[in-house]
Amino acid sequence: MKTRLFGTDGIRGMANEHPMTGEIAMAVGRAVAHVLMNHQMGVRNSLPVGLKPLESSKPVRRAKVVVGKDTRISGYMIEQAIASGICSMGADVILIGPLPTPGVAFVTQSMRADAGVMISASHNPYYDNGIKIFSADGYKLPDDMEAEIERLVATREIEKFRPTGDLVGKAYRIDDVHGRYLVFLKSLFAKDMDLLGYRVALDCANGAAYKVAPLVFEELGAEVIKKGVSPNGLNINDKCGALHPEGIAGAAIEYRADIGISLDGDGDRCILSDENGEIVDGDQIIGLCAIEMARQGELKKNTVVTTPMSNVGLELTLREHGIAMVRAQVGDRYVVESMRKNGFNLGGEQSGHIVFLDHATTGDGVVAALKVLEAMRRTGKPLSELKKAIRLLPQARSDIRVTRKEPFESKEEIAHAIATAQSTLQNRGRVFVRYSGTEPLARVLVEGEDAEQIQQLCERIASSIQKHLG
Repeated sequence: MKTRLFGTDGIRGMANEHPMTGEIAMAVGRAVAHVLMNHQMGVRNSLPVGLKPLESSKPVRRAKVVVGKDTRISGYMIEQAIASGICSMGADVILIGPLPTPGVAFVTQSMRADAGVMISASHNPYYDNGIKIFSADGYKLPDDMEAEIERLVATREIEKFRPTGDLVGKAYRIDDVHGRYLVFLKSLFAKDMDLLGYRVALDCANGAAYKVAPLVFEELGAEVIKKGVSPNGLNINDKCGALHPEGIAGAAIEYRADIGISLDGDGDRCILSDENGEIVDGDQIIGLCAIEMARQGELKKNTVVTTPMSNVGLELTLREHGIAMVRAQVGDRYVVESMRKNGFNLGGEQSGHIVFLDHATTGDGVVAALKVLEAMRRTGKPLSELKKAIRLLPQARSDIRVTRKEPFESKEEIAHAIATAQSTLQNRGRVFVRYSGTEPLARVLVEGEDAEQIQQLCERIASSIQKHLG
C-alpha cells in the first residue's frame, strides 16, 4: 500500500473505494484478531487466535470482538467483511448494530471482550465510512498497534494462519446493548437530581445515537423534542447534527427549550445551544464544566487538556479560575493519551469531543450534555448565563479541499501568507494551519481581537492553499 490506512481517528474514506473496501475490511479484521487478541492474551508471534500449542493441555479461552456501527447504508457491507475476517482467525464476533462510538467502547469493557470495532465515518457524509478500533480497556489503539495492523494488512504475512474445523470463529448478535448503555449513561447523572421541568431539543443526526439518546433524557424526566431520529442509511449528518447546530438552535427557540443538543453521526461529540438559540461550542462546554468541576473539587490537578484548535480566550478564562490548560496534538485520542499520562480527568476539542475520563474512555456527546445539564440544575442558572463565563476571542476558520498534502512551507506563496498573518497579529493572536487527518482538507484557523482583520488574513491563506494545492 502506498498510503497509510490509519489517520487521526482510525481508517476512513469513501465506502467501496480504497481503503474502505470489503477486501480491506476483511484484512483489517484478520489483522485485528491476530494483533489485539494475541496481545491481550499474552501470546506473541505464535499461533493465530483461538489455537493452542499441541503440547499444551491447558484450555484456551476463545477470543471475542465487539463490532458496532452507525446508520450508513455501507455499514452492512463493512460489518460483514470485518466479522468474516475476525472469524477466519478463530475469534468470535459480537454484533451489536447501531450504537454510538462511546457505547461500543463501553460494551467492549462490559463484556470483557478482547477488542471493539466501530464502523463509522463520524461527521462525514453517508457515502464515507470508517473503522475505529478499541482495545479491551475501551481506549483507542496506540500508534504502534495501529502500525502493526497496517503492516499485516500490507504484507499479508498472516495468510498462513487458517484455523479449520471447530476452531473457526462464529458471529452472533446481542439485542439488549441499548438497555445496558442507557442504564450506564443515566448512572452518570447526579443521583440526587433529575431533569423534571426541563425541555430538551435533541438532534441525533440520523446517526448511531438515534435510539438511546432520547431515552436517556426522557427517563431522567425531561421533555424531549426529537430531531434526526429517522435514519434511512443516506441521511446521516445531512444538514443536521453537530455540523449544523443552527437547526436545533432554531428548534430551541421555537419550542422554548432550555437547551439544544446536537450530536454527530457516531454520537461521540456534541455542540449545544442555549435557550436563546446561541451556539455553545466545545471550548465553552469544556470551560463551564471545568469551572463547575473545580468548584465541586472534582477537577483533578485543576487542569484540562485541549488542542491547538482551542480558543486562547478559554485558556485565559480558566487561568482566572485557577485552572491550567495544556494542549495536546489535534485528535481526541491524543487528548486522552495526555489525560491518562498526566492524571487529568477533563479534556476535549473545540469540535465537541469532550472526554470525562472518570466516566468514559473516549468522547461521548450524551455524557457531555448530561454534565452541562447537571451544572445548570446544580447552579440554578440557564445555559446562557453559564456560557458567559467563557470569554472567547474571535476566530476565523476555513476548510480547503486539497488534491495532495504537501508541506505548506514548500510553497512560497502559502508560506508567505502564513508568515504575514503571524507578523500582523504579533502577540495579539495566532495562526494555525494543518491538514485534516480524516479528510482531504487543509484547515486554517486565525484568532485575534479584530474579527474583520482575522477574516481577511484567513481568506488570504485559504486562497493561496486553494491555488497551489486545490
